Parts: sequence; structure tokens; C-alpha cells
Amino acid sequence: MSLPVTDFDERYRAISARDTRFDGQFVTAVSSTRIYCRPSCPARTPKPQNVTFYPTSAAAHEAGYRACKRCLPEAAPGSPAWDVRGDTAARAMRLISDGVVEREGVSGLAARLGYSSRHLTRVLAAELGAGPLALARAHRAHTARMLLVGTDLSVSDVAFSAGFASIRQCNDTIREVFGLTPGQLRERRRTSSVAAPGAIELVLPYRGPLDARGIFAWMAARTVPGIEEATASSFSRHLQMPGGPAWFEVRQDEDNRLRLRAKVARLGDLAPLVSTVRRIFDLDADPLAIDEALSAHAELAPLIAQTPGMRVPGSANPHEMLIRAMIGQQITVVAARTALISLAEALGERTEQGLLFPTMPAIAAHGAEVLRGPTARIRAITGAAAALADGSLRLTVGDDSREQREALLAMPGIGPWTADYVRMRVLGDPDILLPGDVALRAGAAAVGLPAEARTLTAWAERAAPWRSYLSAHLWRSAPLRPSRARRAEQTTPKEIP
Repeated sequence: MSLPVTDFDERYRAISARDTRFDGQFVTAVSSTRIYCRPSCPARTPKPQNVTFYPTSAAAHEAGYRACKRCLPEAAPGSPAWDVRGDTAARAMRLISDGVVEREGVSGLAARLGYSSRHLTRVLAAELGAGPLALARAHRAHTARMLLVGTDLSVSDVAFSAGFASIRQCNDTIREVFGLTPGQLRERRRTSSVAAPGAIELVLPYRGPLDARGIFAWMAARTVPGIEEATASSFSRHLQMPGGPAWFEVRQDEDNRLRLRAKVARLGDLAPLVSTVRRIFDLDADPLAIDEALSAHAELAPLIAQTPGMRVPGSANPHEMLIRAMIGQQITVVAARTALISLAEALGERTEQGLLFPTMPAIAAHGAEVLRGPTARIRAITGAAAALADGSLRLTVGDDSREQREALLAMPGIGPWTADYVRMRVLGDPDILLPGDVALRAGAAAVGLPAEARTLTAWAERAAPWRSYLSAHLWRSAPLRPSRARRAEQTTPKEIP
């Protein structure tokens, strides 16, 4: 399997095999019981004539089904389809997970996507079986279940953390979706959470395998002290959420589970924070599908065998990601980190909990006083920050990939490497190759692939739609990182920042 399945027979074979790889990709609704399940549900496989497959749990809700109490489909990792796909439905789902409906309403979601509310509702209903309100409601139900089972928060705190407008609305939704009261749902948890005072602790589900050591090492090489900390098995950072400063830590425990501890200034920021963390760690990826597709090529099979479950890290904040990429586009990782440390120490906002990455207005106004290097590059960085600050450049997780690339390339000092790298990190686009990257080409040469940009690009077409993961493996395979400053981005970009 290389892409989400859509055929009835394929899906029916998946539920007959109770294949966990498909959890989160679709749900199985059974007309004889009026419940819907995840594909791996241990219950007896229903008869084909009683089965309807829905792309989302919201569509099953709208059709009058409730969640299975046995397999709890809402506990499955998120669908990898929203990263593989770049259409309106996928972009909408990413923004819904980011809390846009709760903050801006359906009209705000539609405006971000360039549609009227009515047209967006029609598009989503036709594509996903439910409109934006129903999809957002399903996301709230999932968040509420996660908090009820994984934390000791009161039901009222759970309601507002999940984005519900009232406790009654939360209670009604939980009963309708799960057929259980919030109290009954909480009783189903296996253990009580143990978190520091004021913190929330959750287990983050994901599809294995997971190259946790690799992603923590990636973070450790790029941390900005005061903002971020990383060890061989943990990563934490401070970041600004809509409701105020927040902090999170992800660590791998002795059972290889990923545990999230988080502190937020406003309970409503918790669900978007969890979504952000999942993007940072690429936890909605389908590593078995990716590894299977890439290892079908003899040149790549040893890489996949050596590092199964490779992830492509996402970004904590799209604006921050662009600035970090621009600062690092012509220098080494170490030099870029040094420049970012100086920028953060000079312009970052200090809170009681820690340091926040500088705001775009601060970088636009004072970045030239802190940054070092060619004047044109500094002007490009501060100009991009100013464009982000005044809204003339928009950069979000719900952007259309092609339109985002065009908007970035229109900015002075931003070339193809930066624009494509930002798409990889901000949108989670799984099919980005950066053939001009020096370290990537070195990795390609080390594993016997073409090292010249044009021939490497041609060869890599066979790895679609997983070229971002191919890139990650090639970076990992590079024998050493070039230490000299790179030429301008448009000719030879730097190693990944």
C-alpha cells in the first residue's frame, strides 16, 4: 500500500484482516448495529451488505452512527491523507485541526480557503460527507475523549479545552458520538495521568515504526536555548499560541510511547497545541506505506532497513519557519543556530516560563541591528518579516501548496530551495525534493544515486509521492556536512537548517 485505499473491496479486505495500518484513514459503519469502527476493530467482521465506508467520523455521525465503545475509532492517529492530498478538503481539515473554526467560525475558514461559506460546505459535504461545522464538532469530540481518558481535567475544563461553547454542548456531543456520558468514558481509561502541577500529560498515538532517536537528534542539532531544549529522548519548547504563551515537552518512555506534557495560558489552546505537536513530529504519517514504497527500489532498500519509520519534522509556527529557513539558507547548521540564538536573545519576548521566538514586527523593525552577513540577505529577511507582519504575505498550514510556493518566490531573496523547504516543513507536503541541496546530493552519491541535480530529480520521480522522505534518508546518508559557506541559494543551497 502506497496511498490511502478507496475501493470497497480493498477496504473490506483491510477490516477483515483487522489491519492497523488503515486506522484513521476511514471508518466502517455497520447498518445492523448503527455503530462505526476503526478498521482494526477486534469485533467480528460485519457482512459486506451491512457495511458503508466513510472517509471521516464526522460523515458517520451525520449519517446517524455512533462510535464503537470497543475500538474507540476517535483514538486512532490522524489520517495521513491530509498531508498526501493538497486539495480544498485536505487544507480545510488541517485548518480545522488548528482550531480555525473555534477562533474564526466557518466564515473565517472559508475566507482562508478562498470560498464562500456556502460553497465550502458543499465542497466538504460532497468530498468528506460532512460540512465544516460537523467536521469541527467531530474534532472537538475526539479532543474531549483524549482529555477525558488521558488527563484528570474536570469535565468543565475538558469542554472548554476541546473548543465547546458550553459544558452542556460537550456532554450532549459525547453522549451522541460515543453513547457514553463523559464520566463513563473517563472510567474506561486504564491508568491515571501523572503530570506536574499546572501541566497536562497525554500519550500521543502514532503509527509505528517511529525513528524517534533520529527526530530527537534533528531537534537537538537545531535548538535555540531558552526557546527549546532537546535530549536523546525528549524535546521541549516555548511558543506563542492565540491565547498566550504555551510550553510543551515530548518524551519517549520506556515502552516507546510518546508522552506530551503541556502548559497553556488558555484551555482553548490545548487542542491546537496537540495538533501542532503532531505536525512537528509527523505523527500522522503512514510509515509502513512510505517504507514499503521506497524500499521497492533496490538503491533505497538498505536505507529503509537501516532506518524504518523515518519522519520529516514539521514546524511549530509557519512564520518562524520561514525566518529560520532564510537565516540558514547559505550557511551551515551550526552557523545558522548561532545567528538564531543571537536573534532570539536580542528580540525574543521573555515570559515567566521562558523565551519566545521573536515576533515578525520585532524582526522587521530591529532584525538589521542583530543579524550579520550580506546586506541583501538581511534586507530579504527583514522584508519577509515585514510582509508577514502586515499580512501582505500569508503563510499558514492550510495554504495551497502551489500558491504558497508562488507567493514565496515572489519575495526578494527567496529562491526555490527555501520555498520548497518551507512547503515541506509547514504544509507537511510529503513529495518535496530539494535537488540543489549540497548535503542531499552528497547523501545521494553515498548511496549510489545520481549526484547531479537534474539527473537526481529525474531518478527521484519514481519515489513519488514520498520524495520528502527520500530527502530525509539522503540527508541522513550524507557522509559529512560541508562546512564552507554556500553560494547564493539560487545556485547551490545549503544543507537543511
